[in-house]
Amino acid sequence: MDRKVSMIEADVLATATNWQDQGHKVALATVVATWGSSPRPVGSQLAVDETGRMVGSVSGGCIEGAVVHEARQIMEGAPPKLLTFGVTDEDAWSVGLACGGTVKVFVESLV
Repeated sequence: MDRKVSMIEADVLATATNWQDQGHKVALATVVATWGSSPRPVGSQLAVDETGRMVGSVSGGCIEGAVVHEARQIMEGAPPKLLTFGVTDEDAWSVGLACGGTVKVFVESLV
């Protein structure tokens, strides 16, 4: 599928690259699938560095904490991970995803 990169996504990638150029570890989270109601569309991204700086969004705030937690583990050497959040998932209510849909987020370390 060929799609245009939005300005927001370009800013996320530019910022992540800048952090890497400064010598920081960086993880990138990308919404890869949604079903039903979802706060952010497929392709939305969140970059995190090891100091806790963040740019972008994968949910408008409701699952960012859980995604950042996984991103920190991945920056420390854990393998990339596909996270799934949905209202039927026990974790969905604890992270605040009550929108009625499902969001899949792939988190990887940038090297």
